[in-house]
Amino acid sequence: MTAHAPAAPHPWPSTPEELLTVPQVMARLQLGRSAVYDLLRTRQLASITLGRARRIPAHALTDFIRTRLDQEAA
Repeated sequence: MTAHAPAAPHPWPSTPEELLTVPQVMARLQLGRSAVYDLLRTRQLASITLGRARRIPAHALTDFIRTRLDQEAA
């Protein structure tokens, strides 16, 4: 019987990150397609590209909203 080293933890969370489509972000923010793509283009809203598809991590949308709320409060 050989001793095995414990497996190294994954660099990502154990639960998969929810990735949102542009239409889902449009619905959640109640913004048009061009406005959402402007947020992506100006990097105010983080996204990843999978092939030709653009996906927005749910945490990026939450961070964007939190940042905007903080700016409004200041």
